[in-house]
Amino acid sequence: MPDTIALWRYTLLGETAWLVTCLLPDLALANRFAFALAQALRATHRWSVVLGLRSVTVRFDPLEVTPTEARAAIQHLGARLEPAPEWNGIVHTIPVRYGGEAGPDLETAARALGIAPEQLIALHTSQPWRVLILGFAPGFAYLGPLPAALHLPRRATPRARVPAGSVALANGLTGIYPSELPGGWHLIGRTDHLLFDPHSDPPARLQPGDAVQFVAL
Repeated sequence: MPDTIALWRYTLLGETAWLVTCLLPDLALANRFAFALAQALRATHRWSVVLGLRSVTVRFDPLEVTPTEARAAIQHLGARLEPAPEWNGIVHTIPVRYGGEAGPDLETAARALGIAPEQLIALHTSQPWRVLILGFAPGFAYLGPLPAALHLPRRATPRARVPAGSVALANGLTGIYPSELPGGWHLIGRTDHLLFDPHSDPPARLQPGDAVQFVAL
């Protein structure tokens, strides 16, 4: 169990919010601590809470509580936290068509990684990946973290249009474009699964704490 006193860094954002960052170098564990803190804050306070990859932004009403009092309340919760489970029990199986028109960057990505396309697919489908956060666009889930063998920077030139359902990787993470969007990640495949429906509750099919198991078609 990490020393909770040294676990968090607090950054005051103006007079109405704290950015609370987990200092653990392991992104997977840092995300699980941040997730646990976000859940604890939502259960005990009426503040606005936004989960980041390894951080939580907490916005409070300065007419109700001072920044010092808000920090003390956050510290009280953070000092008693255990990390959230690796995932919350919901594992989504998502079939993917890898390569070809569905994954135009598969071969170039594999070449940049020094592996065969088949090895890239095998690594990408080797285990479930945690839904770390939602961001960038409605329903876009950042999944991972990926092993070092799949770490690639973003493309030098982003695409103006990425088809919905595109499965991509960049910066040690993988994700699925829930709709047609611009994007600079490497496109390795595509799925037909609907990931965002504004008429559903919740609209995003994937939620932080879930896991995704990719399956090659």
